[in-house]
Amino acid sequence: MADPVKLTIDGIAVEAAPGTLLIEVAREMGKEIPAFCYYEGLTQVAACRMCLVEIDGMPKLMTACTQPVGEGMVVRTETPKLAEARKGTLEFLLTNHPLDCPVCDKGGECELQDMVFRYGAAESRYVEIKHHHEEQQWSPVVYFDPARCILCYRCVRVCSEGMGVNALGIVQRGAYAEIAPNHTDHLNCDECGACIDICPVGALTSDSYRYQTRPWEMNHVGTVCTHCSNGCKTTLGVRNDQILRGNNRDRSGINGEFLCVKGRYAFDFNESDERLTTPMIRKGGKLEPASWSDAIRFVAGKFKQVADAGRRIGVVGSARTTNEENYYLQKFARQVLGTQSIDHQRSGDVVTLLDALAGRQNALATVEDLYQSKAVLVIGTDLAQQHPLLHWQIRANWRHHGAHTYSVTAGPVREDQHTVGAVRAAEGQEIAALEQLRAQLAAEAELAIVFGDSVKGDAVRQLVAFGDSLGIPVKYVCLVDYVNSRGALDMGLTPELEPGYRAAADRGMTLPQMLADEHLAALWVVNADPLRDGALAAKDAFVVVQDLFLTATAQRADVVLPSASLYEKQGTVTNVCGEVQRLKKAAQTMGAKADLEIIGLIAKEMGAAAKMGPWMADKVFTEVQQVVAGYNVPLPVLATGGAAQTAPPSAKIGVETDPALIRSARDTLFTSGTLGSYSRKLDSLLESPGSLYQGEDALALTAQ
Repeated sequence: MADPVKLTIDGIAVEAAPGTLLIEVAREMGKEIPAFCYYEGLTQVAACRMCLVEIDGMPKLMTACTQPVGEGMVVRTETPKLAEARKGTLEFLLTNHPLDCPVCDKGGECELQDMVFRYGAAESRYVEIKHHHEEQQWSPVVYFDPARCILCYRCVRVCSEGMGVNALGIVQRGAYAEIAPNHTDHLNCDECGACIDICPVGALTSDSYRYQTRPWEMNHVGTVCTHCSNGCKTTLGVRNDQILRGNNRDRSGINGEFLCVKGRYAFDFNESDERLTTPMIRKGGKLEPASWSDAIRFVAGKFKQVADAGRRIGVVGSARTTNEENYYLQKFARQVLGTQSIDHQRSGDVVTLLDALAGRQNALATVEDLYQSKAVLVIGTDLAQQHPLLHWQIRANWRHHGAHTYSVTAGPVREDQHTVGAVRAAEGQEIAALEQLRAQLAAEAELAIVFGDSVKGDAVRQLVAFGDSLGIPVKYVCLVDYVNSRGALDMGLTPELEPGYRAAADRGMTLPQMLADEHLAALWVVNADPLRDGALAAKDAFVVVQDLFLTATAQRADVVLPSASLYEKQGTVTNVCGEVQRLKKAAQTMGAKADLEIIGLIAKEMGAAAKMGPWMADKVFTEVQQVVAGYNVPLPVLATGGAAQTAPPSAKIGVETDPALIRSARDTLFTSGTLGSYSRKLDSLLESPGSLYQGEDALALTAQ
């Protein structure tokens, strides 16, 4: 490593790595040099001229966002001369800027507003009429007010560099220059909304938030996005129990400031008019409203009757309930109902991967590893569409560190823009196709392998054997679909494995077997919709459903219990990389209860409260830490909004998973199972429902 550069900033001696920009060094020492166009991680354009500094020996003021540190450099960041220059820059920026702060959505969060207050550019010497441009709607979620734009080009760069989409550009010149979509009058993109959050002023605004409220009128709750398995932190702006905004501007999670369209906009399912708010019991062939006490009493009585008779009971869990709820559900099923027939929809062969890696240290990659690894191999998945955060991390790794990216996929993917080795292979043929990349991969210093559901069963073991044969350090990520798909497996929502991947003494029925069993007496479905594409063979089975909506399965139910969403719960979830994060309750839907409470109430009514223990999330997680191997993670990390990776089993699991049970829903950016179907924002987007393995064509409109 090169020796650090020594310099002085505002009379303070500091050291920095060669090549570090002055603006970054100043920020590290607590000095905020003002800037509009500069943004960490993006290229420098020096467009706004706000970050001017004085450097001894330089004949003029220099831009700190483009000036690297130099040995012996003496820098001043706050002088009367600089204040005057910055004030003049602000005066230029306000030449055509409308003074509509009272109605601008950025009010209270506007960087231009802050700088004007700081440097006092309260008067203008310009008397000419301001150039005016009409507001434009670029998509169902993105509005653009050209008059407010200060041409910092942040939006253009985050779209082209960060996302690899290139949906925005510049038209006209001089005072008439304007940001514009590259496809005439509309956005042809991922609709991630990064351009809105990165905008320092109110030029770009969101359809869901505009003219709704002010930032100081909301409670800002940091929790985990409830959609895909990447586990992005989202900060929800809540007023009167209504979620109005989603972002992560404080960069407090594993995703930094990144959010996809689902994390930023698809919270609206929570406010859907179709949310269930009252329990229902089937009477005379029709679901009728009932009280919670009557519904719980009825369910508990039926469950006890079926269990005491020794008849078959099936339990279907969810990939969108918390670790605590999943653990409590399987415990109730096994210890109270006496059934091992508990399962959920599995979307990745995590079990076989953990078995193949048993006893190894540091063999599972984290989200951060995908940003730091010197090489990444993507197999059998369209990351940009299915796992946007992981795609963002890999692309940022390539931009910032020059990482080598390889792909083995069924069709074009966005990684092809910067790949050093791409192979096309039909689903199920990926392992054989890997041989074409062997020499290149073996020459890498290290490798992270990310693979989808087409690699399962023996193919997973072959993949690990291939990684071992390269002779370099290799880490793996087995992709799964939803926010707690990994946690559902860890907590034992399978008939063959109990919590912590311990082999079950007696193996019960899998999900398909439950649905096909004509002798099934009762079926309990918690936040899942197994009858969406099928039917229940047992016509007389007693069916209980806990859900947010009246799904196809709920319509078949004898009892329907309204449950709360993850945005309305406390607890933890585990992302695709095995990293545990804590949820915080942001809102409340009147009449709905958390699934943990519902299970606890049924247990109490059945006289099993003592056996089950309290249904408080923190108490259940304490038991999880004691019972589930790898979950003894540091609580302070979780309490402060961090993520802690769980440890894999130290010994062989010794149980084979049927590969036929593993099937990803193949959601795109604009679909997310049941929750996605109840999100008006996702349904309104022109690109919806999107498509996989189309590469650049995936950005083409599917609706004209």
